[in-house]
Amino acid sequence: MSDQPLAAALAFRYAVHVMPKAGILDPQGRAVERSMPHLGATGVRDVRVGRRVELTVEATDEAAARAVVERLAAELLANPLIEAYAIALIGAVGGAVGGAAADRGSGT
Repeated sequence: MSDQPLAAALAFRYAVHVMPKAGILDPQGRAVERSMPHLGATGVRDVRVGRRVELTVEATDEAAARAVVERLAAELLANPLIEAYAIALIGAVGGAVGGAAADRGSGT
């Protein structure tokens, strides 16, 4: 048994935004764009459709939590050949971090 106290785990909430990379065909985006005139929406172009994944990570600090999210985004949530991702810290569960902060992940 160790004499060192265990670090308390904090919970951090993240959003991972995954989008097709520039130059990659986006058939869903094209379908949405072609449907817009039927709804009276004109002047809209370059529609890209992606997805948002939200998750809560328990870790000793925000840097450790972000490292987990970076790994998941790069290895599981996005296909690095055709997709880019951005990670945003939404906040902390239980008040570990005050307010929401956001930035772009290294997958872009």
